[in-house]
Amino acid sequence: MEKMKLGIIGYGNMGTSHARNIAEGKVPNVELVAICDIDPARKEACAKNHPQVAFFDDHESLMKSGLCDAVLIAVPHYDHPPMAIKAFELGLNVIVEKPAGVYTKQVLEMNEAAKKSGKVFGIMYNQRTNRVYQRLKQMIDNGELGHIKRITWIVTSWYRCQAYHNSSAWRSRWETEGGGTLINQNPHQLDLWQWLFGVPDKIYAKVAFGKYYDIEVEDEVVAFFDYNNGTIGQYITSTAEAPGTNRLEIACDMGKIIVEGETISFQRNVISEREWNRTSKSIFGKPKTDTVTETIAVDNDQHSNLLKNYASAVLNGTSLLAPGEEGIKGLTISNAIHLSGWTGETVDLNNFPHDKFYEMLQDKIAKSTFKKTVNKVHGDTRGTY
Repeated sequence: MEKMKLGIIGYGNMGTSHARNIAEGKVPNVELVAICDIDPARKEACAKNHPQVAFFDDHESLMKSGLCDAVLIAVPHYDHPPMAIKAFELGLNVIVEKPAGVYTKQVLEMNEAAKKSGKVFGIMYNQRTNRVYQRLKQMIDNGELGHIKRITWIVTSWYRCQAYHNSSAWRSRWETEGGGTLINQNPHQLDLWQWLFGVPDKIYAKVAFGKYYDIEVEDEVVAFFDYNNGTIGQYITSTAEAPGTNRLEIACDMGKIIVEGETISFQRNVISEREWNRTSKSIFGKPKTDTVTETIAVDNDQHSNLLKNYASAVLNGTSLLAPGEEGIKGLTISNAIHLSGWTGETVDLNNFPHDKFYEMLQDKIAKSTFKKTVNKVHGDTRGTY
């Protein structure tokens, strides 16, 4: 089998996971040929776990080595776009970890570099391989729901305690992570939202910063989404609820869908609500419904499956499940929620103020007085990938 030669930049939590998946044969069309990290301790770990793989302590040296067809960038968020741009300039294919970046302005530059290079650009939105959401997207695209009236997604299952925030000096700070739960835990759900329903036209949000933890970034969000076609949405997330919830509810002309875990429950109207409304003479009547429940086994190899898809695109020109250029969509939603939370204003996503957001983020960084105490049990990983 022809294999894509891959270099991984960043041998932290995700980088080690991707390397392990490849070593275990879960991505048969990928050969891991190089790893980069700036922490000497990572070099020792790499030599132990992947002795046949070349190690670099500088990402440009890896990119210029000639060993790779593609690089997977798994470093802190701010570094995704500049490293991707450099890789494109050097003629490499690129797949970045989520999120695409921290602010839309830098991601637009990355997308332009990708377009100019003509190389294959992907993003690790592995939740797109989740069969539950693939089935839901199929139902939406096939028109089975009719017009979608309301979307409510409660995502509070990303519980994180204070020890998590203290585990690394770069976590939960404007300067080094670029945000909290929106930029760390929620990019997958925000990507799924736009993948399934499209990007909202307007967003108003109530955002709490350091409400439950000793951090300066957001840990609780309630956002209201507005679409020009009449669809409304609510997005609720928190890292402080235990036990948490992951429940997606969709009210539509053809009934109501509830997605929880591996189950899609569709209370389906025999005729659409709008048709009933036009024709019914019953004062208090409503459409009859049939309930259809589907339980769909979830594949736990989502990262490997997405990487296989990406490698196939590089090797054979097949379609990407998660094109890198689409990372701007979920990030725009995230940035709009932040911006609304900072200003108290409704944000127009069709005319998103990229410069205003960037300037306000820089102001947050400049005025930060937050001092972090790092949990010595986990160790300070400042300066590492």
